[in-house]
Amino acid sequence: MIKENKKTGHAKQVLPHREDLGGSMKTLYTLIVHSENIAGLLNQVTAVFTRRQINIESLNVSASSIKGIHKYTITAWCTEDEIKKVVKQIERKIDVLQANYFTDDEIYQHEIALYKLATPGFQANPVASKIIRRHAARVVEVNPTFCIVEKNGMSEEITSLYEELQQFGIVLQFVRSGRVAISTSCFERLNEYLNFREEKYNKEKEYARQ
Repeated sequence: MIKENKKTGHAKQVLPHREDLGGSMKTLYTLIVHSENIAGLLNQVTAVFTRRQINIESLNVSASSIKGIHKYTITAWCTEDEIKKVVKQIERKIDVLQANYFTDDEIYQHEIALYKLATPGFQANPVASKIIRRHAARVVEVNPTFCIVEKNGMSEEITSLYEELQQFGIVLQFVRSGRVAISTSCFERLNEYLNFREEKYNKEKEYARQ
């Protein structure tokens, strides 16, 4: 979430927080895991959250920029102590190369959503069309029965568009993807780790020859 500082006029990142039933303050963390593409590993990763009774908010799995390496992007509400323990447990898995957690101000993240709207109701409400344009969404399919609107953006923006369209009673279906994210740092942690591992291997190989 981004809010404007009234004194300076500059945008300020506000981290999402919420309080659970026990009174603990939770933060929405994004966990990025890189691993080899091994069957069954996803179950092992999600089981770590289940054992600690942490609900996964979103999960996205895709191939990374490195051949043979897959990337898991997971979001969950928890404390920093809980996410640290989750990361340590996941990194103990044999096929996991690296796991890191981030807050929203440390990443650039996006989601994609599709809204299926009733065409007659949509055409009867000119305001709905203005709302879609204001949210920088686009209509990708239209027929006499329904139309499909596509929206790319932050989680809050996608939710906001849904809530505004829902007021007209024209939303037939709504689906959103899991979060995709990249860190805002100037270096890729996985590349550093792989370079370090390669250097270590070469040194050990050279030592064995002596």
